[in-house]
Amino acid sequence: MIKCIDIADLKPGMFIHDLNCDWMSHPFLRNRFVIGSEGEIDKIRHAGIHQLYIDTGKGLDVAHAPTVAEVKQQLEQEIRTFAEGKSQLPRRVDAAEEFGQARRIHAEAHQIVRDIMQDVRLGRQVQLERVEPTVEKMTTSILRNNDALLALCRIKNKDDYTFLHSVSVGALMVSFSRAMELEHGMLHHAGVGGMMHDIGKMTVPDAILNKPGKLNESEFAMMKCHVVASEKILRQTPGISAIAIEVAAQHHERHDGSGYPRGLKGDEISELGQMAAIVDVYDALTSDRCYHRGMTPTDALRKIYEWSKFHFNPTLVQAFMRSTGIYPVGTLVRLESGKLAVVVEQSESNMLTPKVKAFFSTKSNSYITPLLIDLARGLGQGGGDRIVRHESPEQWGVDPLRFL
Repeated sequence: MIKCIDIADLKPGMFIHDLNCDWMSHPFLRNRFVIGSEGEIDKIRHAGIHQLYIDTGKGLDVAHAPTVAEVKQQLEQEIRTFAEGKSQLPRRVDAAEEFGQARRIHAEAHQIVRDIMQDVRLGRQVQLERVEPTVEKMTTSILRNNDALLALCRIKNKDDYTFLHSVSVGALMVSFSRAMELEHGMLHHAGVGGMMHDIGKMTVPDAILNKPGKLNESEFAMMKCHVVASEKILRQTPGISAIAIEVAAQHHERHDGSGYPRGLKGDEISELGQMAAIVDVYDALTSDRCYHRGMTPTDALRKIYEWSKFHFNPTLVQAFMRSTGIYPVGTLVRLESGKLAVVVEQSESNMLTPKVKAFFSTKSNSYITPLLIDLARGLGQGGGDRIVRHESPEQWGVDPLRFL
């Protein structure tokens, strides 16, 4: 049985099933192993881990600890309560109308990030004049429709992960800042900082940066140095704002002080720095890497919500959920009726009831004529169904974006 325990209850002889943190927050080569000594427990505690999951079938038990199913049920109930009745960001145009423009902006941003990072690897200065116009285009697209560009940002190939992750963090920071009702200039600085937040990774050896597996302890320590390197490179960039630099310098800090490089805590971290930490982890969790499969957006949001007890500002996590949606546009879902559908538009009244386009019946195992369903409407009004879970596009061999 899988149970969730506090770090205070961890003892040698217990089997760790899940360290319950994002992979860049701990130095262990594996997520699953038997605790052999108090020294290993100290190492876990030092990594800022407060709660974790054990497998009682492979090691010692903690009788009073809740099961993973009980924890998940509680988290989902809390999220459901929060999600009901929350209005979404206003849209000037539909996602389908914005999609073509968003695709061009995403491709441009990808190429610019690639060029700038390769320049930095060669010792050249960051060309801010190339970054800023693209961030402005991203901002304009997100103001027209918050969902089109973010749907494209979830598509990544493993070889280009570092570049595409930077584009995604830039776009997500703009969207998040908009949800926080920050003024336009702050949206721009947040986007620049997001796109450039990992520029210091160009100082990390390729063998570590692109290693097809978990980093060992010394490699992990070297990888963590990219944050300081990012700050140094951006401080040498003429014209860049102090706000953008702060985003890059603080995106691995954590609310409880367990982050790096400075171990800042609570309000010692700027608001945009706290936002960048959430965005960076969300995009990493939902991305496929050579050594782990990306989570669905819903699962990633549930983990971030769970971690907000310690690592993230809970108020900001809820604001981030409002900016992305519990079921983001472009995600594949299964309905209670057995239909597969793609989310095409967020509801203005409830994050759990978006508009979807159904195209396949799992009951008859056949395609159906695409059907637009508004899950916020009652039976007989074009609604009456509900989402039961996310589905993997790869498993079904479909590209959800073609239905937008």
